[in-house]
Amino acid sequence: MQVILLDKVANLGHLGEVVRVKDGYARNFLIPQGMARRATQQAIAEFEARRVELERLAAEKLSAAKSLCTKLEGLVVEIRQKAGVDGRLFGSVTNADIADALKVKGLEVAKAQVRMPNGPMKAIGEAQFEVAPHTDAVATITVRVIGEAV
Repeated sequence: MQVILLDKVANLGHLGEVVRVKDGYARNFLIPQGMARRATQQAIAEFEARRVELERLAAEKLSAAKSLCTKLEGLVVEIRQKAGVDGRLFGSVTNADIADALKVKGLEVAKAQVRMPNGPMKAIGEAQFEVAPHTDAVATITVRVIGEAV
């Protein structure tokens, strides 16, 4: 299926590009999320009429994401979890836990924006993770897990 992108999509294309994607990806993800629209002649004409407005909105999203990244860069987040005597956690620290800890600090971050390439933390200690509020804006934070006695 050919779609016209209404927003920048990682590993796919930029605003206004007409790309070919699998039907399920378009129907189940891109179109419901508002990231794309079927590339019909009418849709392309409507997009061209609204191009300036959509580019302005995309620039505003990017500037908001970059300002959030400046606040996040180098931030140290402490999370307390129950742990055994050997330093392993009962459970794990996931991207949802990190997003909740950032919300406590007054920074609105969705759990999907926290990138954990090695999976959840399962031991006490420190690790660095990336927070990506936009595909072009990425900040690195440090998460310090502190163990609590049972």
